[in-house]
Amino acid sequence: MKFEQYNISPLIKQSLEELGFKKPTDIQFKAIPSILKGDDVLGIAQTGTGKTAAFAIPILHLLMRRSHHNLRRQVKCLVMLPTRELAIQIAQVFKDIGKHTELTILGLVGGVDQAPQIKKLDKGVDILIATPGRMFDLVSQGHIDLSRVDILVLDEADQMLDLGFIKDIRDVMKHLPARHQTLFFSATIDEKIKDLAYSIVHNPIRIQISPKDPVSKNVTHSVAHIAMDDKRFFLERLIKEFPNQKILVFVRTKVRAERVFAAMQRVGIDTLTMHGDKDQSDRLKVMNEFKTGKVQVLIATDVSARGIDIQGVDYVVNYDLPDIPENYVHRIGRTGRGVNKGRAVSFCCPEELPILEAIQSYIGKPISVMTIEKTDYVETITFTEDTPNDNWQLLLDEAEKEDATRKKKKKK
Repeated sequence: MKFEQYNISPLIKQSLEELGFKKPTDIQFKAIPSILKGDDVLGIAQTGTGKTAAFAIPILHLLMRRSHHNLRRQVKCLVMLPTRELAIQIAQVFKDIGKHTELTILGLVGGVDQAPQIKKLDKGVDILIATPGRMFDLVSQGHIDLSRVDILVLDEADQMLDLGFIKDIRDVMKHLPARHQTLFFSATIDEKIKDLAYSIVHNPIRIQISPKDPVSKNVTHSVAHIAMDDKRFFLERLIKEFPNQKILVFVRTKVRAERVFAAMQRVGIDTLTMHGDKDQSDRLKVMNEFKTGKVQVLIATDVSARGIDIQGVDYVVNYDLPDIPENYVHRIGRTGRGVNKGRAVSFCCPEELPILEAIQSYIGKPISVMTIEKTDYVETITFTEDTPNDNWQLLLDEAEKEDATRKKKKKK
């Protein structure tokens, strides 16, 4: 089925065609008809499956159809998200798909001046995409009225729970009308998620997109065993050997992010950092510089980068392995998006071996090991730009071949 066959507004179809949307993804194919019918939906789908469009497309259509009943504008749809970057990103998706409609869309986040936001809210907003903090600030100030909300969307619900937003989720329900449609999306499902979901949705249509292999087939991923103190040398070498590649580096904490940034700065490598200590204007500037390719390397923490759709990431480097195994999948899902191929490399020191085992158990298979000869290891520690070496490429190619051979054996 193609989008042109859906019973949705021609104005939305026009935007989809301009954006290059032709056929729906699995989550879109299963979710759009139910949302159009007005059903509550519980959707379990990982980032990168197209779930934002899965709810944005039908919501825009439903609100276009209903808007003529209202003489004045008010918030008709509330989308709640855990981070500022996600709110900005998803607001842009709504704006892109709804650009030919007359619906008003606002991404509401903290860390920036609230006066322009209040000005837009006072004029009336149809679709509000918000993080809890700034939203509740403006609700308490009387600038947001949620009493006429028709549709509530909770996206990245598992991350909202991890970040302690459960009270905010419960509190927002008190401001909504008794009858409204609820769309609940999460990358994972466990007892806590189930309890929350079924406490706020009514007889939901449950849609679960769970591929057998949680890692995208477009991503070749491997692990290199490296001592903790030597990781910076291997990162330096990787970056210098692929100077025109866009590289996203994940670390465990904001302190680590700044330390790695300083280490790269000492060897003349221009990088950016993204973590919770940066104010909103800095974060927006960082994301723009990385997206546009002005700076090719971004060092980020999980909270800052999960769910962010950054186009054209060639490599993901797990400088530190994630404490939560499922975050490994979220991280390496930043590359190999759509039809593009991507590569991910994890640096694992001896102290992280239990974490590596947990990750392999979570994804259900071993990660290909990049074997580094002792002489090559020593050379890397003294690696400079003046001594080009293509061993990294050879190691990556070998890991890719090993992974392909393992898949063939499993098919047999």
